[in-house]
Amino acid sequence: MPILDLYEHGDHRKNLAHFATLASLASVDGDINPKEKAVLDKFAFKLNITDEEIKEVMKKENKYPIETPHSGEKRFKRLFEFFQIIFSDHYIDDDERKIVEKYAIGLGFDPKKASEIIDKSIAIFSGQIAFEDYHQLIKRECN
Repeated sequence: MPILDLYEHGDHRKNLAHFATLASLASVDGDINPKEKAVLDKFAFKLNITDEEIKEVMKKENKYPIETPHSGEKRFKRLFEFFQIIFSDHYIDDDERKIVEKYAIGLGFDPKKASEIIDKSIAIFSGQIAFEDYHQLIKRECN
């Protein structure tokens, strides 16, 4: 069954596309090892991906390229939407973070900048934003 047949409309389609991209990133260096599989399983749970969808995505012949947005704003939007989903449990562990960083690089962010963006996003989504950053965000929105 083609992966597109599994896609539904709206949010689930986006979630499945995110998961397929993560699976492709995890398999870039060969087979997915048990540690990577465990991380993908966590993402599958957070993204509400079914076992059937996981099996389809994980087939060796299924490799899904990252659709790299040309606009910087669209890259940030895609990363933001992804963070909204994965932070549903208000937590991201180190292994998840590594894959998210690969995802950001795949979206077109510079590797050094990607790490900084991920760190700041984690701080924002975990509610640990520094006052200075909070103040800058609020001032920018209120002016």
